[in-house]
Amino acid sequence: MTDTKARRRIVLVGDRVLISPDKDAEKSAHGLYLPPGVREKEKIQSGMVVKVGPGYAIPNPQFMDQESWSTAPNDPVKYLPLQAEEGDYALFLRDSAIEVEYEGQKYLIVSHSHILMLIRPNVLDGIAS
Repeated sequence: MTDTKARRRIVLVGDRVLISPDKDAEKSAHGLYLPPGVREKEKIQSGMVVKVGPGYAIPNPQFMDQESWSTAPNDPVKYLPLQAEEGDYALFLRDSAIEVEYEGQKYLIVSHSHILMLIRPNVLDGIAS
């Protein structure tokens, strides 16, 4: 099974973001591998956003005003989407990340509110300089 097929089965809840940790963070600028004790002292970690949850749950105003005979959507919850998108490069607080292993791959689950910065590829491609 390919990695993308495995990720399609992953469903994140709420404002959670699944991140593949940056492998280059395990090495120094000179190519030496850093021991875990040194890496754990860093407050910020980075990685690629692999999957994003539906967002922050908010009440559906159409559900509250709905009459019993109405054919309006019957879902009491709507979601406010997150800023993070699949393919973004994220910098986040290391202490807030939860490490999980799924089908031999290590991932980090981070709450969207603990992401400090997103680097989005190809944002400036459509803008003339």
